[in-house]
Amino acid sequence: MTAGSFFLSQLAKANSYRKVKDVGIQLYTVRKEMTADATGTLKLLAKMGFKELESARSEKGNYYGLSAKEIKKITKDLGMNLRSGHIHVDKDLQKSLDEAAETGQEYIISAVLPVDGQTIENYQQSADLFSKTGEQCKKMNIKFGYHNHSTEFVKVNDKVLYDVLLERTDPTLVHMEMDLGWVIAAGYDPIEYFNKYPGRFPLWHLKDMSKATKSSVEFGKGDVNILKLLQNAKKSGMKNFFLEQEEYSVSALESAKYDFDYLMKLEV
Repeated sequence: MTAGSFFLSQLAKANSYRKVKDVGIQLYTVRKEMTADATGTLKLLAKMGFKELESARSEKGNYYGLSAKEIKKITKDLGMNLRSGHIHVDKDLQKSLDEAAETGQEYIISAVLPVDGQTIENYQQSADLFSKTGEQCKKMNIKFGYHNHSTEFVKVNDKVLYDVLLERTDPTLVHMEMDLGWVIAAGYDPIEYFNKYPGRFPLWHLKDMSKATKSSVEFGKGDVNILKLLQNAKKSGMKNFFLEQEEYSVSALESAKYDFDYLMKLEV
């Protein structure tokens, strides 16, 4: 290879890298702040550079005391997009769906299983309920999905329970939101799931975690290879990701800013 061709190949390689864009945040990260002052906290997050939002169920409702109409206007005025929201598949499901439709959000995500119990049968029942809920959501032009923790990665009769959900649900009706940190904390590799079930994970919770303490930490301080995961985003089918941190070495807002700045330095 000549010096000129080597330079061109290196230049092409450099140009293939891209910066991380449209960074999202799961508002559970700043749950106390959102509960105390939802509008003010959203303004601070917008100032940091966050573009995509995912809400979480709270003691003040699905939008931290704001109505669906209010949060839609606030986020739009701030140049942000309420992309998704966490709910439960319970007696309040229709109310949650109606609110989600009013906000214009694309996804509604169950954060817990509707049938308790670590058995294959219970996971099959949950999967069937998820598919029915997915049909209900589709009629309202909303995509339904499920967010995992670590308990789904228990094995029963040599079968990982999370795999029961993946294999039994209709991928066009149930969209998986993979919490990458919890998968790794459970001892599994998200990339292996991307390879086995390509395209099944349009949403992510991106977090760094300590395997030793099973707690979330600022990006770059734990056992999650953030860059490697982002480099495998296409394989997973990821459309949007939400930064999430549940514990903090400083404050929630300072941790969110640290994590955002960490992502801005990456070249994927």
